[in-house]
Order: sequence, then C-alpha cells, then structure tokens
Amino acid sequence: MEGLISIRDCEKKDLEEYLKLAEKMEALLKSGKKIVDNKIVATMFFEPSTRTNMSFQAAAKRLGADVISFNSESSSSKKGESLIDTVKIIDGYADVLVIRHPGEGAARVADRAAKHPVVNAGDGGNQHPTQTLIDLYTIKKCKGEIEGLNVQLVGDLKHARAMRSLVLGLAMFGARITLVSPKGLEMDREIIEEARGRHKADIEELNAIDLSDCDVLYVCRVQKERFADQYEAAKVQHEFRISEEYLENAKAGMIILHPLPKIDEIPEAVDESPMARYFQQAKYGVPVRMAVLGRMLGAV
Repeated sequence: MEGLISIRDCEKKDLEEYLKLAEKMEALLKSGKKIVDNKIVATMFFEPSTRTNMSFQAAAKRLGADVISFNSESSSSKKGESLIDTVKIIDGYADVLVIRHPGEGAARVADRAAKHPVVNAGDGGNQHPTQTLIDLYTIKKCKGEIEGLNVQLVGDLKHARAMRSLVLGLAMFGARITLVSPKGLEMDREIIEEARGRHKADIEELNAIDLSDCDVLYVCRVQKERFADQYEAAKVQHEFRISEEYLENAKAGMIILHPLPKIDEIPEAVDESPMARYFQQAKYGVPVRMAVLGRMLGAV
C-alpha cells in the first residue's frame, strides 16, 4: 500500500475515495466498532503539534490500532542519528508511519526509506495533504458541494503549507480560488501555475479582502516575525484581521475555516458567529485521518 506524501501525487478520484471513506468512518465512530486488530501506527513528530498529532492518534485508536509515539527531544536524533536511520528503525516496529518534519521533502525521504506506508503530516512549508482532505471534507459537509464555490485563501500564503496543498485540491474539484495576501507574502508562482496548467484552475490574486462574493473564507495568520519593519508588520496584521466589521459585508451563507492554531487574526467574538466552522473542521480530522490510516492498514 502506497503512503500519502503530497496532493501532487493524487488524482481527483483518489481524493474522492478518501472523502467517501471519511463518511463511512463517521458512521463507524457512532457505532463504536473497531475494524483493525494487531496493528501499530507510529507518530513521528519532529515539530510541535496539537491537532494533527492528537487527531492521528485518536484516529488510530478509534480504528482499533495501537499507537507508539516518537519524541525527537528524547530520541537518538539528538545524538545525530540521521532521519533515514530513524525511519528504518521505527519502520521495523510499526505498520504505518505518520511523520511531521521541518525539512521540506523530509516525508518523501522517509517514504523511500520505509517498507511500510508513510503519511506526511506536514514537511516544512511544503505540503500537508491530510489537512487538505479535512478542508475539502468540511467544505463539502457545510456547503454540499465544492465545484463553482468562490473560496478565498487569506493571509501569509507564501509560507503556509496547508494553503499550498489546498490550492491544488480545490483546483481538482473546480472551485473558484481567490488568493488574498499582503505584498511579499503571495502564493508560490509554481503552485499557481501548476494548478492552472494541470487542473485548469480559475485563480484570482488580490492584496485586499473583499467578502461580497466569498462562499468560503479560509484564513491563516500573517507571520509578524517574517517582517523586517515591525511597524509595517503590525499594520498588515490589522488589515488582515477578520473582524466582525468585515463580516457585516459578507455573502449570506459564507463559512470561515482556519487550519489552526489561530492567534489574533480571528477575534474570539467571531467564534460565536454561525459562519465560524474551524472547530468543526478540526473535529473532522478524526474521521478523515481514520480513512487515511484505515486504507493504509488495509482495513477499508
């Protein structure tokens, strides 16, 4: 069974299969039935994580698998052991490896080194394929469809791996994509051109937020630490903060998503809006990752 390293490796039919499996996993969650026995999932996180790490562990346990966790701070990697050696060792202990690593391309390296399936849980600023599956699943659950929707991706699009994966996923499903970012923090041109060339994506690029024709507002934070001028950083953060005033002019039925954690780009007051669906989105991480792990373990 192949792993899941990048949305670039997937066709639309692959994503559709995962979304259908996630529906089945929601039903499985309600029944409490376990469908995996005598299998082990290893979570290898070289970076801090709350939602991704815990939802993968929860997904494995809900399926009936056992979980072993790798802690980079107390591992032999602190002594200088290579990533390839670490992967080969843990590959001997588990049936699926879930890896998050700060190095772009690290998940691909792990996949080549391992004999068991590897799932990319985020490799630097590169890809985060299971987050894209969660995003697509949430949009479909909330809006009923993806094709034709105007999805605005707002914030630091240059460094957000979730956004890079999502552009390709949305393009496959025929969404209209609007990229809104501060100058200098635009989406990588390579990703945009790939989405347009490979998937015929309809993409518009802006430097200011306009929600009048937005069906799905997907927000990520503007990373203040990446600005040389902190005054300019504060100004941009304020402009890209999704305040209640912004929502007054929003299209009826618009939903707000966020990969989380959110810092101050969405005020707490917005959490109470019926538009806010990011906590629901995070909850969908369990059935979606159950679908991924269940497929890797040969259980679905």
